[in-house]
Amino acid sequence: DLACGDGPLWPYVRGRRCLGVDRSTAELAAAHTRGADLLACASATALPLPDGSVDTVACSMAVQVLTPLPAVLTEISRVLRPGGLLVATVPTNQPLRAGDLPMLAGLLLALGRSLGYPNDHALAHPAGLLANTGLRLLADERRRFLYPLRGAGAADLFLTSLYMPSLTGRRRHAAAAYLRALARLHVSLPVPIRRIIAVRR
Repeated sequence: DLACGDGPLWPYVRGRRCLGVDRSTAELAAAHTRGADLLACASATALPLPDGSVDTVACSMAVQVLTPLPAVLTEISRVLRPGGLLVATVPTNQPLRAGDLPMLAGLLLALGRSLGYPNDHALAHPAGLLANTGLRLLADERRRFLYPLRGAGAADLFLTSLYMPSLTGRRRHAAAAYLRALARLHVSLPVPIRRIIAVRR
């Protein structure tokens, strides 16, 4: 579980041997409280694993910020066995419905910026990038999910999940206020997610 954070995937891999890797000791400590028992503080470009030792690398909502991306993918390829899988989810802007746009436009206005990430350009057409690191693209899928804004806590959690460390305090406050206002209306926020699956050749 690469860039495992506080271990949200851990309940879904119980009964399997899983290593959570993150650079944040605070996140790893939080993952441990969720029951994660095999954790490592390491960079995505220097995984503490032997060559060809892993069946699957899962990376949930982090590939878009891991840099330099070619080195990260090369390291993932190194630790995967031949036929092993990389399964990554990343933010995307499709699919959306016409009714979603005003709600999301309000959020972007409050943030004062788009939801762009360092690797968006590289991930626009990932097949070539993956091929250069020993991986072959198997699937590239996009789906629309709904995140229910049920109170201020849910609104604040959503804002934190956007991972925007350069966001100013004023903009963060404006975005939090906007999301909390939506929460008072008990709406669900549309969240398009992209899943990329690649196999180690």
